[in-house]
Amino acid sequence: MIKLYDFELSGSCYKIRLLLNMLGIEYEAVNVDFVNKEHKNEKYAALNAFGEIPIFEDAGLRLRDAQAIMVYIARKYDKDNQWYPNDAESMGRINQWLATGGGEIMNSAGARLVKILNYPLDLDKLQAGANRVFKILDDHLATRKWLELDHPTIGDIACFPYTALAGEGGIDLKPYPNILEWIARVKRFQALFQCQEFQRKLKFPDTASFKLEEAIVRFNHVVAE
Repeated sequence: MIKLYDFELSGSCYKIRLLLNMLGIEYEAVNVDFVNKEHKNEKYAALNAFGEIPIFEDAGLRLRDAQAIMVYIARKYDKDNQWYPNDAESMGRINQWLATGGGEIMNSAGARLVKILNYPLDLDKLQAGANRVFKILDDHLATRKWLELDHPTIGDIACFPYTALAGEGGIDLKPYPNILEWIARVKRFQALFQCQEFQRKLKFPDTASFKLEEAIVRFNHVVAE
């Protein structure tokens, strides 16, 4: 079975849990005491020399980095080829946002660490960096519902957690209405896969039976009601 070395409050770990749940994939979660820096000890350094989580194991393969892990999961387990389509243009478009989710948006993650765990980082610099990328993201979303391809992809998942949690880093998202609409859209879409009431309403017997294309059509119908 897949094993995920996980910390519940980590946005990077959340990305992996969200994608696994969207695809109906079972996994074992190993809780890591991030607050007390368990991920930096000798045991975890042997699993990931960078001293970071998530760490992902599947059938003898071990991977680090949330974005790399999502690519692997999508290519191996997404039989509908929707979350990370295997044509060059789609991959290129999505990879831009994988880089953003693991790069500039991490300013928001850093600000959150300062506010929540008192990390000795430059809060003003982190907040300024986050606001810069949020302005770019908001402008991009002005003419579309999803980051690329007119449907959810791992690019959206890569950027979602630390954008949605920006308030915990003292970053106000009110100046970014398109981001707020996108966050709400991702949450509603996630609910299609996780909420029993949506499963009943959409007549889907279980999460594993979901097809992304069907879910998008039905999502648009439900939220319009």
